[in-house]
Amino acid sequence: MHVPKTFQQNDPGNLEDIITQYPFATLITCSEAGIEANHLPFLLNQSNGKKVLQGHIAKANPLWKNLDDNSEVLVVFHGPNCYVSPNYYPTKIETGKAVPTWNYVTVHVKGVMSYIHDKKWNLDMLNNLTSQHEAGQANPWSMLDGPETYIQKMLPAIVGLEIEALSLTGQWKVSQNQPERNKQGVVTGLSQESSSDSQRISELVKEYAVQT
Repeated sequence: MHVPKTFQQNDPGNLEDIITQYPFATLITCSEAGIEANHLPFLLNQSNGKKVLQGHIAKANPLWKNLDDNSEVLVVFHGPNCYVSPNYYPTKIETGKAVPTWNYVTVHVKGVMSYIHDKKWNLDMLNNLTSQHEAGQANPWSMLDGPETYIQKMLPAIVGLEIEALSLTGQWKVSQNQPERNKQGVVTGLSQESSSDSQRISELVKEYAVQT
């Protein structure tokens, strides 16, 4: 990923927050079968002092047969993103010299992926993944809510994935390259849009780009 210096995000906490808040990611692999992209939720965890991503695929997915164990992979996490209209730039009114753009937040994780066929490991992973996403429910669902025989029957239908993170690269493109009045125009314009992504990007432009 090409990351201009202006948009680099190097804070480990911010990078990990995006992985936690936007866990549905794109797993990109390359094997003799070609380049593949699988879309999966991942859980960021610690294992033996190392950062790892944990998740699973259906056993019917041929990925685990086509790609060797301990292969290098890339996982892309997409944070909030939105279109930015030139109409939000005061300089556009004065000169007309403005074009549309897209503001976004993304985190790339490069790592080494292992396949897990152990039922207990996979059950623990599913418990942790489910607990994270059920946390906001009034009555959180638990793996224990399903009959044990049913859960045990379902476990062989998945293959666990664990990716040891070798590097995390972040890009926060939130109008840092615009003059101050254009940044403020983006904050005002996006804050009036209805989508949650536009609202969030407006907040990030204000946090990272607008001088206070």
